[in-house]
Amino acid sequence: MLFGKNKKVNSTRIETLVGKNTCVTGDLTFTGGLHVEGKIEGSVQAGDESSVLILSEDGLIKGDVHVPNMVLNGQIEGDVYSSDHVELAPRARITGNVYYNLIEMSMGATLNGNLIHQQGGKPKLEFKEEERKSGQDKDAGEPVVASEEKEQKTETGKQGTSRASGAKTAASARNS
Repeated sequence: MLFGKNKKVNSTRIETLVGKNTCVTGDLTFTGGLHVEGKIEGSVQAGDESSVLILSEDGLIKGDVHVPNMVLNGQIEGDVYSSDHVELAPRARITGNVYYNLIEMSMGATLNGNLIHQQGGKPKLEFKEEERKSGQDKDAGEPVVASEEKEQKTETGKQGTSRASGAKTAASARNS
């Protein structure tokens, strides 16, 4: 089931191969097909919307991955961004968030992070200001949790702890 029924993955020619005993250090940008059996220490970025990444069982990527179509059966330590299709094969191991439009996950695949659906297949590639405006804490860079404890000063100047009853809106997150 490594290739599933995704015709785009099956019909894309693999033009670049990172062999089993190869380690690439630094960011990698490619077009067409990339097959990784070795190790990449850096981010992987596709050059066009028809690019495909295939990560084999022994493959390892330490960095963020920005590829529209991918079949993952190895290990990724970083966030994954896909504007089209992600297939997590049985031996896929991801430590990071997966931003996807369409995902297929086989039994046995593991994910230590969040699955975040992207409407219309447009992944967020730049997060700095966009996430802050959409309800994230400016200082910590983490999402605001619905039941978060926060110290605040009362009108008399005393400090106390309160528990938020719901998620903050973008406006109230900016004001705090």
